[in-house]
Amino acid sequence: MTQGSDRPPEGGRLFFRTELFQVDRAGAGRRRRQRVTQRTTVTEPAREIPVHAECDVLVVGGGPAGTAAAVAAARLGARTLLLERHNHLGGLSTGGLVIWIDRMTDWEGKPVIRGFAEEFLGRLPKGAISGPPREAWGSRDAATAAWWSLRTAAFHGIVTHSPTCDPEWMKLTAQEMVLEAGAELLFHAWGAMPVLEGGAVRGAVFESKQGRRAILARVVVDATGDGDLFHRAGAASSEDIDERDIHHCINTAWLFGGVDMPAFLRWRAEKPAEFSEFMQRGKAAIGLFDRAFVSWRDDVALFMGPRLAGFSAVDVDDQTEVEIRSHRLMVQHLEFYRAHAPGFGGAYLMLSAPQLGVRHARRLVGVGAVTRECWDGRVQPDEIGVSPSLSPKFPNVSVGYGALVPERLDGLLAPGRHLSCDPSSHSFLREIPQCWLTGQAAGVAAALAANAGVEPRAVPVPEIQRALLRQGVHLRAAVAERVA
Repeated sequence: MTQGSDRPPEGGRLFFRTELFQVDRAGAGRRRRQRVTQRTTVTEPAREIPVHAECDVLVVGGGPAGTAAAVAAARLGARTLLLERHNHLGGLSTGGLVIWIDRMTDWEGKPVIRGFAEEFLGRLPKGAISGPPREAWGSRDAATAAWWSLRTAAFHGIVTHSPTCDPEWMKLTAQEMVLEAGAELLFHAWGAMPVLEGGAVRGAVFESKQGRRAILARVVVDATGDGDLFHRAGAASSEDIDERDIHHCINTAWLFGGVDMPAFLRWRAEKPAEFSEFMQRGKAAIGLFDRAFVSWRDDVALFMGPRLAGFSAVDVDDQTEVEIRSHRLMVQHLEFYRAHAPGFGGAYLMLSAPQLGVRHARRLVGVGAVTRECWDGRVQPDEIGVSPSLSPKFPNVSVGYGALVPERLDGLLAPGRHLSCDPSSHSFLREIPQCWLTGQAAGVAAALAANAGVEPRAVPVPEIQRALLRQGVHLRAAVAERVA
């Protein structure tokens, strides 16, 4: 199956589909159409760019994938530098307020996304993480599953390891893990362009308050989430989507404080007809209307949307339009919830996400790809991690190293939500745990490549797999036994 296959994403994220996610193109790009310019281009004179640093592994982007990559690479002895444009690590899991971490267990309750992910969550202090106790993972008890379903931790009647976490503690924990591993950290630096030598990526140019500077590296990990570096280096990418699915939508998330979420959830569970009527009234009053999710605290509510379709994540006018609409919707939601939702009478605006909630922009065309056919339980020979499937009718999904390696471009690996896959598989491979999974694998492979002086595609896969196993990653028994 090719990445552009039109096969429907059977069992995919369509169970989230509602009228909220309608394509909303009206106004997209409106500001650009109103703008009048007299010139189409300007000429930038050639100049020398100062080299800010040199390293073995440069990781561009400090989101889940980039953080995991930096820690994994540094732990293998590679001189590692992590470049991040914001003032914190964690990406969408922190700055995007995607504090609900999706499933890390399979449908039997077995942890399958482990390694960095398991260590990271295990470091969060009590009170900074909320979710089902380990003994409940995999439970199919109807009452238990119903209780956790309202708390974003049970799906298809099965309790999963899907915790909700304090974003500030996640920022600090990620920062300390990177520094403890021995990696260097550079905030407020936007990775702008790849440094190309002989058709291979050998670093990146970044913009900051110091101006334009360069970092040279033996291997670069593009963890920008949107494939900014591999795209600008000329690597092929895919952008096709399934418009029936939410995985291409964009929004700014937000938090309300001063709420009583237990009271709200009791009302939702005990009076579902009233809750349904409330949602319909909200939609009639506001148009795009979303439900409140739990957070790590009973007095804080999380809103992950409304999710807006028809906008591009790599178009600055579209990004601006989404921010404007999302902030207006936030205030409209506050007014409606305060007036009509139990537990929200004293709610107040607490925080809008400082990072735009992007789900999809580009996907790498890699040496390999995770496609719909891979959902049959097959074990990829180059497996670097295992992801839970979308529903109990599918087995776990094997993720191969080839999905991180550009088809032709050397010197670069691309973990995270822009890895090589089809639209159906992207619907779950873009999630935070899967980004931890692919990021850790990319960091290990980048370090091995840099240490050996070879291109990432030339690193023997068994070496990558052995190093991942030593770092606590879960691989299929057949793979682990073969490389032990």
